[in-house]
Parts: sequence; C-alpha cells; structure tokens
Amino acid sequence: MQLKENLHLTYCTNIHPGQDWKSTFESIKKHVPGIKQEVSAEQPFGLGLRLSNKASVELDFGDNMSDFKKWLDDNHLYVFTMNGFPYGNFHDERVKDMVHAPDWTTDDRLNYTKRLFRQLSELIPAGMNGGISTSPVTYKYWHKTEVETKKAFEIGAKNMLAVAKQLFEIHQATSTYLHLDIEPEPDGLLENSDEVLAFYSAYLMPLGIPYFKQELGLNSDDAEALIKKYITVCYDVCHFALAYEEPKDTFAKLKSNDIRVGKIQVSAALKILFNGENDKRIWNQLSQFNEPTYLHQVTEKIEEKVKTYSDLPMVLEGSRNHKELRAHFHVPIFLEKYGALFSTQDHILKTIDYLKMNQVSEHLEIETYTWDVLPAELKQDLSISIIREIEWFKSHM
Repeated sequence: MQLKENLHLTYCTNIHPGQDWKSTFESIKKHVPGIKQEVSAEQPFGLGLRLSNKASVELDFGDNMSDFKKWLDDNHLYVFTMNGFPYGNFHDERVKDMVHAPDWTTDDRLNYTKRLFRQLSELIPAGMNGGISTSPVTYKYWHKTEVETKKAFEIGAKNMLAVAKQLFEIHQATSTYLHLDIEPEPDGLLENSDEVLAFYSAYLMPLGIPYFKQELGLNSDDAEALIKKYITVCYDVCHFALAYEEPKDTFAKLKSNDIRVGKIQVSAALKILFNGENDKRIWNQLSQFNEPTYLHQVTEKIEEKVKTYSDLPMVLEGSRNHKELRAHFHVPIFLEKYGALFSTQDHILKTIDYLKMNQVSEHLEIETYTWDVLPAELKQDLSISIIREIEWFKSHM
C-alpha cells in the first residue's frame, strides 16, 4: 500500500511456507486477501514476494505467470519488492548458515537473481521502481583465510556487476528501474555500514568501472553512477541494531557516499539488559528462543567494538558476564517487552522519525519470519499477527 506518494509499505511473504510454486501460490491466496482487506481495503496492496529457486523456476512454466498476474489484478495487489536472500527452503527444516547458500561466488546465485529480476520486471506496475534484497556476498566463516575472503569478495562483486548490467538493459528497454539491495547481517561478509562502504570502494568500483567502460563505453564517472544506481543497500533495522548503529548515523554515512537505500526492512531484534537482580529469570527466558531452524547471532558492544557470537547457544553456554546483548531473532515489531526481555523496537521508532523528515527509500517491508518458532506464549494466528504489525507501523508513521 502507499503510505504517501512514492512510499510503499508491505510485509515479506517469506513467513508463508512455499518450497515450490504451487505451495507458494496457495499460501499467498490463503493469507494475503484477508490481510489486504484489513489494512488496505480502499487501495491496492503491494506484496513483498519471496520465491525459492524452485518456485521461481516453476513460475515460468505454462500459464503460471499469466495466471498469477491475473490473480494479482483481480485482487488489487501488486508486486514491487522481492526477497532474494534465501535460495532454498525456509521453513520446517534446519536453515542456519545455509541461508547464504549458494552464495554470490556461484553461478547458481547469479542465475537465480537474474531470473527473479526478469520476473519482477514482468510483475511490477508501469512507472514503479522495484528491488530485490540479497545476501551480503557470503557467510563469513566459509572462507578461512584472507586470500579466500578476498577471492569471495572479487567473485561476488563481479557477479553483482553482471546483475547491474542486466538491470541497466531492462531499464533501457522498458523504462522500469530495478535495483539489487545488498542486506548486511551479523557474520555475513558485510555486517555494517563501514564494511558496505569498503565493498564499494575496494571491489565494486575498481572492478565495475573498467567493466562498464568496456561493456557499455561509459566514462569513469558514468560507470560509477551506474553501479551506485543499480546496486543499493537493504537497510534491515534489526541487523543494523545488532551492529549498534544509530539509524540517522547510518543513513547520513550512506548518503554522504552516494550509496542508495533500495529497501528498508522493518524488523526488531531481541535486546537483553542485565541488572544483577533478575538475571536468572532473564537467562531462562532467553533460553526459550534457542531453536534449531534459524541462525540467531548474538552481538555485544565492548567499548567501541562489536563482538559477534555466531549463534545463541554460544552465549547460553558461556560465562554469562554481560551488561547488554542483542540477539538476531526477528520478534514481532509491536512488542517492546517480552517478560524480562526487550526488543530493539526503539530503532524502528528512530527510523520512522528519520523517514518523516527524509526520503530515504520508497520501499518499506515488514519482515518478521519467525512466527512459527516463537515461544508458545507469543504465537497467535498468523494473519492477525501480520495485520497487527502493519497497523502498528502505520499508526507510528
């Protein structure tokens, strides 16, 4: 839905199970019309579409694309953003670090992303820009040496630049502007704003400028502008809160370097504050969030540095000598407290305050994908929970 001109709000459908196209479409048809009726009855409602590789391949079969487009039109729905981060199944089995697989060093990731963009270019309404969020190159711990890490950066950058060329060609042919939104997260090869800027300056520009000079005959300035136009950042509020970055500082830093924010994913992490009085209760409640499906990295700021623990069990089994921890668990955005625990909802509110005064991105996507693995007392009907999140955000925006 449009909150105002050129500002679209949706939620990410990665919460709905769907390994293939049939199950994906069935999940969307089951939930989306009712959600739209509650939150956007009088105007079209945009979708944050998530397709696995298999679902994306099958969308091209037979009449699947035309049938989907007709269903969208009939129900006053449109697609303007997609989540291209998880490639495979995202529910009912162990995901953990494999959410990055295949990573940007592979042809599989490149081909999947290029196919998604071709499909998005067919689905998006005329005159609207669209984006696809993606992995921050790869998972850090898959690359053991500095040489291996540098190689991953180089191959990943080259593959992303190939996507940028595709997006330039789509733009020239159809006048539709699409962008690749890189999503930093803890233990990704890109975790924070400084690492994003370093990726642009050390890899995307040195590799991309000569590439676009050769491929398109551009000069250096135009090649740099092209790269920054089609390769952007997905600002996931939860992830940057885990990096202990204030929204206004991150947005200002990106803007000063001419880096665009293609999408803002509205999400909240767990915040754990210890006071020495009810720490036992805090640890007991935190342990309820230890589940085997997703990675739940935990971060801690020690002086000016952020330390990352690769998953929640490392903290639960550790020294327990902490003042504040933040855990990568996408909790409902409308709750500030969970018993003795808190959330980083304050970062969402700070982001909202900034957006009221600054045009950062046209795309807002609520992304709470952990409903099925939340502790029992936090689980509610899925559609009702999604509606509650959207209404909470609208009321504050």
